[in-house]
Amino acid sequence: MVFKKYNPIGEEEKELVNQVLDTGVLSQFYGEWSPNFYGGPFVQKFERAIENLFKVRHAVTFNSWTSGLVAAVGAIGISPGDEVIVTPFTMSASAMAILHWNGIPVFADIDRDTYCLDPKSVESRITNKTKAIMSVDIFGQSANTEELMKLAKKFNLKVISDSAQAPGALRNGRYAGTLTHVGGFSLNYHKHIHTGEGGILVTDDDNLAQRARLIRNHAESVVEEAGIADLNNMVGFNFRMTEIDAAIGLCQLNKLEKIVKRRQYEANYLNLRLSKLPGLIIPNVKEGNTHVYYTYALQLDRNIIKDKKSEIIEKLSKAGLPNISGKYPVLYFLPIFQNKIAFGKSGFPWNNNDEISEVSYQKGICPVAEDLLENTHLQFYINDFDLSDENLDFIASKFEEVWKTLSILD
Repeated sequence: MVFKKYNPIGEEEKELVNQVLDTGVLSQFYGEWSPNFYGGPFVQKFERAIENLFKVRHAVTFNSWTSGLVAAVGAIGISPGDEVIVTPFTMSASAMAILHWNGIPVFADIDRDTYCLDPKSVESRITNKTKAIMSVDIFGQSANTEELMKLAKKFNLKVISDSAQAPGALRNGRYAGTLTHVGGFSLNYHKHIHTGEGGILVTDDDNLAQRARLIRNHAESVVEEAGIADLNNMVGFNFRMTEIDAAIGLCQLNKLEKIVKRRQYEANYLNLRLSKLPGLIIPNVKEGNTHVYYTYALQLDRNIIKDKKSEIIEKLSKAGLPNISGKYPVLYFLPIFQNKIAFGKSGFPWNNNDEISEVSYQKGICPVAEDLLENTHLQFYINDFDLSDENLDFIASKFEEVWKTLSILD
């Protein structure tokens, strides 16, 4: 069956991009202290529209959400050797943003139902070196931010929400990404808001917003004129969004609600059919949460299904289902963590001023994440397609066909 590729770009985006092209100004950032330090008119308009939609004091755009994460970690003021607790069950950029400032990623385990950080595991990882918690709203719903913020208050920490995959998701009526000290979203090509590449940082903290804007645009060159006294991490970059990306983003922002509702419709359609299959666990949406389904994540109940996960995925793929996968990274298995080699050859930042970090990346430190990777997790990349009801019926029917071939325990 043909599955139509996801493409939310329409005539509105083309019209606004042409307006930008007609001006001849594709970017209006200056790397000096001037009225253009904060970017051109489309960047400014996009940021104000984000603030209005997500009900935050500040939105800061970036050329990628990886850049936004780097800026967020730098803005909270970490120093080399500081520890930041993060989930291992995420894309590598979350942990790399910590390493970028020579911080030490410390991996805590995840909640089996939501795939997001487990606050109890987080608390067990807190030491006198812990500076922050980076929570990832993976697959499309919010983590337990209330408990994470309680830990932050108790231990004087900052919390960063990496809500790359969850723009538009709600927790108790508020948007994911806005529930912690600083958060943000990805805009790359298969995300809900799509500008090709891009990122949005959001915060209600005036100081964090200003520091993020400085890191975005050559901070070291402007701090004196800007009157910035705290020079910690005022090392700047060119993380700036173009006027074309901002113009596309303005149009995409207006489509977010419609896109989210469509993803929820698709997931609910599949839930009705797949929930009847023994041993297949459909997405669990926690009370108070809404889910925007960046991906449609499923689990196998090993007490009911005897077949190996790899064999089931192979059968589903051969049945004609595209983009079925059981792979999602457990980051500490990557060579950079197993060998503790990042900057240079001496093991920095784990080996900092002759102080050797005892942070462990050995197998077994996050048993839930590891079990999901090895035995139980599979997902359909719903974000890749614009699915019709016919497509959804096809997907459900193929699951049903494959399930008839499995060894199911009574």
